[in-house]
Amino acid sequence: MTGTKRSSEGLDAHRRKLLFRSWHRGLREMDLILGTFADAEIGSLTGEEIDQYERLLDIPDAEFLPLVTGERPVPADIDCAVLQKILASRRTMTF
Repeated sequence: MTGTKRSSEGLDAHRRKLLFRSWHRGLREMDLILGTFADAEIGSLTGEEIDQYERLLDIPDAEFLPLVTGERPVPADIDCAVLQKILASRRTMTF
């Protein structure tokens, strides 16, 4: 079971791939954070936001999790609109 509550129906192949990657990170914590975000937002992200999200997904979990949880500051080179959306959604998540 992936945890996803969203069907990939209606998504183009690139968005389906990103949705899958969001739920299959390696660390369950990151699966829940990014998977839940992708379930809610993947269909409405702009082309530029999709590019930003894909770059964020390339960051290893061990580096990304402390940024998302606030344990480490976000480096300027990866701070972007999508990361800010992820951080905002993280603050409102309930598991």
